Amino acid sequence: MATTLHTSDLDLPLLHRGKVRDVYGLPGNRLLMVASDRLSAFDVVLPDPIPGKGEMLCQISNFWFGKTAHLCPNHLTHEPVASVLPAGVQAALYTKRSVVAKKLKALPVEAIARGYIIGSGWKDYQANGAICGIRLPTGLRQAEQLPEPIFTPSTKAAVGDHDENVGFDVVVDKIGAELAEQIRAKTLEIYAFAARYARERGIIIADTKLEFGLDENGVLHVMDEMLTPDSSRFWPADSYTPGRGQPSFDKQPLRDWLDVERRAGRWNGESPPPTLPDDVIRATSRRYRDAFTRLTGAPLDLARLGLPEDSV
Repeated sequence: MATTLHTSDLDLPLLHRGKVRDVYGLPGNRLLMVASDRLSAFDVVLPDPIPGKGEMLCQISNFWFGKTAHLCPNHLTHEPVASVLPAGVQAALYTKRSVVAKKLKALPVEAIARGYIIGSGWKDYQANGAICGIRLPTGLRQAEQLPEPIFTPSTKAAVGDHDENVGFDVVVDKIGAELAEQIRAKTLEIYAFAARYARERGIIIADTKLEFGLDENGVLHVMDEMLTPDSSRFWPADSYTPGRGQPSFDKQPLRDWLDVERRAGRWNGESPPPTLPDDVIRATSRRYRDAFTRLTGAPLDLARLGLPEDSV
């Protein structure tokens, strides 16, 4: 039985429905966070689910939360998901795509670490030689490794809006200098650790986005998701060549197809987005699966996830 889920519907207080995750309230200052199979690109949520995506994202995040627990506390309570589901809910649909988490005070900043110059960072560099106010050496090529990783925060956008790169001073104004320094240090520390680990498994983590929150004692925690293909750019190390765009283990097939649709005038870049062809869905799912298996080494039940055997 396949377990694809575009939108969850649980008899629990729904606190937030984001681009990918649905968040429900639980007693005792806890949350149930459900990773759906929804997919977003260019800050727009697509109408078609990607089979297996939610479970793979959740399990990749859990893998990294465990690997980095010595660097920063995280939001996991490690309670069994089945123990908090309402009666009558099909547990198999939720247990591997959901976590029980501490309810934290989320901080209003996307904490981004960049080790390579690509995406919006490359566009900003081409325009003014800097990213988020950080001056960079002249002559850098697209996708080139930076002399050292940099912290380039952005604002947190509502669903349908676009995130905006901002300088560190904006973060200081929002949350204070001490907390801003903590977030910058933890973001770069986590990125450096994960980048080394992933490189040993044939993956370059070009950049990643983290979210942080505070518990009732004011202790900083990393939260939401961590080092997934949705929140990071993963490139195959064996084909890395600076000076051009890179193949990736993420939703690049979807981005490429949407770019074609925009250039052809069939989509204006805003909602409502177009329906995805089956080959784009399969190619995108294949990228998530490859990242999952390379990083975690864990097997996947393809039939249960609704994935064909040829999706390797």
